[in-house]
Amino acid sequence: MPHKTFVTHLECSYSGETYEADRIHGLSREGKPLLVRYDLDALGAELDRATLSARSGGLWKYLEFLPVRRGENIISLGEELTPLVALPDLQVGPGRLLVKDEGRLPTGSFKARGLALAVSMAKELGIRSVAMPTNGNAGAALAAYASRAGIESWVFCPDDTPEINVRETALQGAKVWRVNGLINDCGRLVGEGRETMGWFDFSTLKEPYRIEGKKTMGLELAEQLGWELPDVILYPTGGGTGLIGMWKAFAELRELGWVSAKLPRMVAVQSTGCAPMVRAFEAGLEHAEPWEDAATVAAGIRVPGAVGDFLILRAVRESGGFAVAVSDESILAARDRAASESGFLMCPEGAATLAAYLQEVGGGRIRPDESAVLFNCATGLKYPMPGAEARLDCKAPLDIDTLQQA
Repeated sequence: MPHKTFVTHLECSYSGETYEADRIHGLSREGKPLLVRYDLDALGAELDRATLSARSGGLWKYLEFLPVRRGENIISLGEELTPLVALPDLQVGPGRLLVKDEGRLPTGSFKARGLALAVSMAKELGIRSVAMPTNGNAGAALAAYASRAGIESWVFCPDDTPEINVRETALQGAKVWRVNGLINDCGRLVGEGRETMGWFDFSTLKEPYRIEGKKTMGLELAEQLGWELPDVILYPTGGGTGLIGMWKAFAELRELGWVSAKLPRMVAVQSTGCAPMVRAFEAGLEHAEPWEDAATVAAGIRVPGAVGDFLILRAVRESGGFAVAVSDESILAARDRAASESGFLMCPEGAATLAAYLQEVGGGRIRPDESAVLFNCATGLKYPMPGAEARLDCKAPLDIDTLQQA
């Protein structure tokens, strides 16, 4: 697919120091994430909203907003636009409640966005071996895209990573290792092996391009809503790449004049069993101290410490949003309600955003008349579900009393 790209340079998210594009980069010299910058004036002169909206396809329709320069380096598994699904039975008040269902993407999660971009850029830059820590879905996405690109992948995951994630990652070609620790322990092992093993560290925000892939969630959302953004976005936050990426997308769209100056309030949703961003937000801190003894049913947001903590907190504060924690009990209750009342099967991390919405509308930080978008970051089919053990004996007469009591 012929296309123009508008990348000018990379920039340290902390110091503003610039770095040359089209070179292999990890973290900046400050040890902070690098952000891709574009010539938005040139982009706006080349592309308008009507032209973009006339295109079909998913995240790759936004090529001008992305860093891949040569179409032959695009690694795709058929990414499509993910739908916005209304939950009218769970909506509180006259506002609008929508869920962006990222479980429709390849490998069943939003991790496909970030890894599609990161692996495409790895191919473009000549990287042949990569490694990353994961709580499950990111490892599966890396394995799939890396295998398709002919790039070797190594994945390290905590012992209690959902079994289906471990097996799909291995089946899709990665070298998978279970680790008796949390994701930060896995990340440390990746760092320790990098020099000897010769792999590139694909840990969250330790390379610049997963943010660009996750940014497409914000671009899609804006286009789907007719370039009128919602009042509130609730996002399940572990490493926070998606929240950071969406906030970057909205800033770029605002600079282009494609959306109004009023941007959504960004709400970082965590579990009470692992809430470093909530603690830092409430204390007014720029950085979050690592969370001790992290534990939650929502494994994807069990991230004790995030390298992009200040970027998450910056986006939340700049937007007028907040960080909030919800209990595991409320997460499971929200999952059950969404499934039984609206027919929508959410993953635990997605259910955390529904639990936060219900909690915060009740508490007043979200008004009942506001429009809210939740992110269901993976298909609920990849996670354990409650048992269903009721049985009937086909060799006996149908027990009507038992059926009526169900």
